[in-house]
Amino acid sequence: MSKGKNVVVLMGGGPTVVINNSLRAIVEACSAYSERFGTVYGAWHGVEGLLREELLNLSAQPKEEIALLRTTPAAGAIGTTRYRLVHEEDLRRIIEVLKAHKIGYFFGIGGNDTQEVCLKVAEAAAAANYELIVVGVPKTIDNDLGDPELRLVDHTPGYGSVARYWAWTLQCLEEENRGSAPADPVLVVQAMGRRIGFIPAASRLADPEREFPLLILFAEAPLPLEEVADHVADLVRRKGRAIVVVSEGFPVGELGARTDSFGHAAFSSAKLSAAQVLATYLNEKGLPSRGLARWQVPGTEQRDAILYTSPVDLKEAYAVGCVAVELAVKGISRVMVTIRRAEESVYRPEFGTVALSEVAGKDRPFPRGWIASSQVDVTDEFIRYARPLLGEDLVSVPIVDGRLRFARLKPIFAEKLLPSYTPAAYRGRR
Repeated sequence: MSKGKNVVVLMGGGPTVVINNSLRAIVEACSAYSERFGTVYGAWHGVEGLLREELLNLSAQPKEEIALLRTTPAAGAIGTTRYRLVHEEDLRRIIEVLKAHKIGYFFGIGGNDTQEVCLKVAEAAAAANYELIVVGVPKTIDNDLGDPELRLVDHTPGYGSVARYWAWTLQCLEEENRGSAPADPVLVVQAMGRRIGFIPAASRLADPEREFPLLILFAEAPLPLEEVADHVADLVRRKGRAIVVVSEGFPVGELGARTDSFGHAAFSSAKLSAAQVLATYLNEKGLPSRGLARWQVPGTEQRDAILYTSPVDLKEAYAVGCVAVELAVKGISRVMVTIRRAEESVYRPEFGTVALSEVAGKDRPFPRGWIASSQVDVTDEFIRYARPLLGEDLVSVPIVDGRLRFARLKPIFAEKLLPSYTPAAYRGRR
């Protein structure tokens, strides 16, 4: 690989509160190897920007703005997408863009679908005899990236912060439910994560001693609504109230959910929500006390509420970006950076790699062994696993004139060298 080849970084899928710290790490680490790396570009809105030759020059940005990426949540800095590479024409176009801009290094920040993009780009480059180093950088709040045994991938950046969000949110909801129980004895709240249970499971971290009247409903442990109602009624009889955290993918009947380009259910765009259906069912069946069941659905703040950021998560997000660059320097390609857990009494992360082919497009389920025998709680083993990821401190976020100060990158784009292009999947659409 000749020196001075340019770099492209793209994001894919849903963001996290720490995703930009991985982006920051790549930009800063590449600048430390100026003899190896040329200009670092950000693909504007992921694969779509790459196809349209929309490359944001990250090397030309003020250092202050790059530094502010540390505590800038979500993907507003360079954008993300859920575009799936299934057309050969799109892959050929990507290689043309990479060649035109002398890009020799490709970093993809994302989950299993983004790692699939990385793998396909690596394969397309090899088929075209184009020398390209491709390294995946892990990201997903769902924590479903990796192997079911959690040996290759213990967890992913993004999960620690959403786990903290749910631990703290549940503490607040406990105060709400405890105070308003005479009128609203049951509170049903829905968690993200599609049909993977890591996010709803994190609500138990608010109450590891199991003092709250809490039920957790997993998509991996489906129960008939009648049985759920029995669990709720029993809790209301014993405690006078109940809090139910339900996975958005828990089977409650037809929700009218749509799907994205990867075939994943988009529950936040559905006609109904699991929480709404469940609360309605409980009210129609009747509670063993006065009052009603209420429901609520926290939205994308689960993945962009920066004030809930776990310091452990933030640090690891930066570390995986730095490791990715070090791998590229060594010429290592077609791998994704991993976080593993050192076998010690005190939590300590170790960083390694896994072949892209091992994680691309593959979902990791929530371990069945971590679902309690009651089917509506987690085991202590899960608590021991997740607790260290929350961290102990608050992450300091810059505030100017009473408002959060986020990074604002300048619209400095590379000159387009190729004819305009419409992504193949969008042709013929309005």
